[in-house]
Amino acid sequence: MAQNAKNTIHAAQIEAGTSGRRKGHLFEKTLSDELNNIEISQHLLSTVEGHLFVGIPSLNLIRYVLSKKKITNIRKIKSYWLGGLATSGEGDKLFGNDKKEIGKSKSDVVIEIETDKERVLVGVSVKTCNKSKPTNDQIFFTTASAFCRLLRENGIPVSEMAEDGLKMFCGDAGWRPIDADKNIFQKRKSDPERWYFEELPKNAKNEWNRIFTDSQKEVTKVLLQKAYTGDPLPPEFLLHQTVYCSDMNQCEVAIFSIEEIAELSNKYAGFETPQYFIKKGRFKGDPNPHLAPRFGYIQFQRGGQKQHPTQLQFNLQAGYFYKLPEI
Repeated sequence: MAQNAKNTIHAAQIEAGTSGRRKGHLFEKTLSDELNNIEISQHLLSTVEGHLFVGIPSLNLIRYVLSKKKITNIRKIKSYWLGGLATSGEGDKLFGNDKKEIGKSKSDVVIEIETDKERVLVGVSVKTCNKSKPTNDQIFFTTASAFCRLLRENGIPVSEMAEDGLKMFCGDAGWRPIDADKNIFQKRKSDPERWYFEELPKNAKNEWNRIFTDSQKEVTKVLLQKAYTGDPLPPEFLLHQTVYCSDMNQCEVAIFSIEEIAELSNKYAGFETPQYFIKKGRFKGDPNPHLAPRFGYIQFQRGGQKQHPTQLQFNLQAGYFYKLPEI
């Protein structure tokens, strides 16, 4: 749904977001179109090693998928672009294994592979970068309650107390410092519209420490694969354009199975809360250090944007694909 700009700065932010989505969708659709034009031959079945590849993204992706899934005797490859369905209503018509048309999916591209024996549908999440250096890439954007519900639906228990703590972190109405004390502006140097991680009640903070420590890999997979209720084709693979490329024949991409990136992220770093100071915005004069929760390659924060200030934003750390431990 189109947003109404509140001022010229907000209008520029909306346009920047829209422009970024257009570029991302163009890369996804180009990738899908090229997959549809790939000639089936023996060289597609070569074993692949590593996760970083320079060349034609579609060719590197199909080789990676076939190698990891050990698929041979290919008769047909067909690709569907679904990336625009959720944001702009654009995309290809595809029916899942349940015979229902797919409306929204966390998979931006779906590859249909026919062999002598079976038809396989493989979902791929596609991330793009249009800068000369890697940037943080958003993988999930949701409310505190929706995130807690998503974890519960996927077998990760979250108490009401922990959910309330996350509402405080996000600044949901009724859970803000200003809701508890109308005179907070005279007493508080930090943002009066949200609590920071270090300020959460001890029991809630301890529970989130436990969840992100004990279930780090499971939470990572939920963030990468789950978004839409009843999604019949959550992605099995992730393809990430690492930096801007002017020539699609010489494009660097990182490719992982979701299982691989979750394991790599888990091994790279556990749950931690480094300190930071507010250096920009309305509260850049805040003298208090705050804690930034993160785990593995994933950073998360309160969105803070004017249009969605209380949303939780999860990002893949910039350049994570250059920091791969052995597994």
